[in-house]
Amino acid sequence: MPDNKLNKTLLVASSHPLGAITAEEAYLWEKLDLTRLPKHVAVIMDGNGRWARKRHLPRIAGHRSGTQSARTTIETCARLKIEALTLYAFSVENWRRPKTEIDFLMQLLREYLRKEMPLLQKNRIRMRFLGRMDELPAGVQKDAREAMEKTAGNQGMVLCVALNYGGRAEIVDAVNAILAERNGHGTSGRITEEQLSRHLYTEGLPDPDLLIRTSGEMRVSNFLLWQIAYAEIFVTETLWPDFSRARLLEALVEFQTRERRYGGIDESDASSEKPARSVGH
Repeated sequence: MPDNKLNKTLLVASSHPLGAITAEEAYLWEKLDLTRLPKHVAVIMDGNGRWARKRHLPRIAGHRSGTQSARTTIETCARLKIEALTLYAFSVENWRRPKTEIDFLMQLLREYLRKEMPLLQKNRIRMRFLGRMDELPAGVQKDAREAMEKTAGNQGMVLCVALNYGGRAEIVDAVNAILAERNGHGTSGRITEEQLSRHLYTEGLPDPDLLIRTSGEMRVSNFLLWQIAYAEIFVTETLWPDFSRARLLEALVEFQTRERRYGGIDESDASSEKPARSVGH
């Protein structure tokens, strides 16, 4: 007797929005509500070094293998018509790593931008970079500018690469930009949340609805500190090089099970609550 789930996968493979899919992906797809996807997904891509160490390989092998996971995640989010995807590629703290590893990461990024440009154009992806770009090597700055220029006219998903990025540094940069602007116009007064948001690297983008962290670490690592105030956080033990399309779909399915209240309460819960009693009554 043929496997019904497998047959179903084969039937939708040729015309499916994601292309050919596995049985696991088909199962997760059936559980996904395409009308309730997050607008902005942010990813802390962690675990490259551990992935390589488990295989007795140098750390750079993990970084190179991780580029395939990035490609899969980018293309899948673009096909799902998610508005924005932000990948944490290199933090301001990562300069503490050995120079050989830093040099490799910078070269890998430049190689990736050139190699993946056809994929970005095919999926109408527009690129942005978040971070202190002026502190990066000249070649990296040049390739980043060219990638943004080449994709500026695209109307699909915005792909943000957080490079030489730190959440605290971003807030400091935003405040300094506001102060410089005020000094130029001779204005003063309290800084509002709206003003600060307009001066963040992510200006014009919705705040992330979903933050994915691979490798099982339970911390946000100075990533989008302002923007993830109300993001749903999904942590998986999967190391980044092993983060497949199925794991991304799993995160999206889990996101849709969360009840998002933004500090409020569900009206049905509120109506069923008993009146508060004073102490001693």
